[in-house]
Amino acid sequence: MIRVLLVDDQPLIRSGFRALLDLEDDIEVVAEAADGSEGVELVKEHLPDVALIDIQMPVIDGIEATRRITADPALAGVHVVILTNYGLDEYVFDALRAGAAGFLVKDVVPEDFLHAVRVAARGDALLAPSITRKLINRYVNQPLATDTGKGLEELTSREREAVVLVAQGLSNDEIADRMVISPLTAKTHINRAMTKLQARDRAQLVVFAYESGLVAPHNP
Repeated sequence: MIRVLLVDDQPLIRSGFRALLDLEDDIEVVAEAADGSEGVELVKEHLPDVALIDIQMPVIDGIEATRRITADPALAGVHVVILTNYGLDEYVFDALRAGAAGFLVKDVVPEDFLHAVRVAARGDALLAPSITRKLINRYVNQPLATDTGKGLEELTSREREAVVLVAQGLSNDEIADRMVISPLTAKTHINRAMTKLQARDRAQLVVFAYESGLVAPHNP
């Protein structure tokens, strides 16, 4: 059973998502919160597999809520998915940097919404290649940070190569084809890179690749 927590200050939005989730035999909504502070406390109480968190809320917003959740080792099994009305805006990038596993636009079709919840619950990458490419495009006009390459020297050459390909929007199967290895080996390289870089998920690998300069935004 996938345990889900809903955090959104709009009751209509929460009830709509809950109605969809309640129809699924393998998903249980364990609690709802109307602001980020309450959401963080309920995450600690219920330890959901997935926390669906609105990005703009009273008391504390979704970014700060995400930061508090991902900073707590006791909540390492909680996968935060950001809900937004606006798609890829600066708030979403801040949320990914804060540790969110990915994001959903609120007008997502029900099938994609349910699929995303299941993907996030497995701990897999929520960002599809098409979304990753949008992340890349967004970075084209962003200045590179100067102090975010920590950990890069710990990666093997094959792990670096895998991270670069992740940042280019390739799936595990595509990475395996490019590196001439099995999909399982590709996944192993990615997982080891995530461990060394202390990245919770694939989204943070993409952010790291561009902010560290491992991949040049103008030449992805």
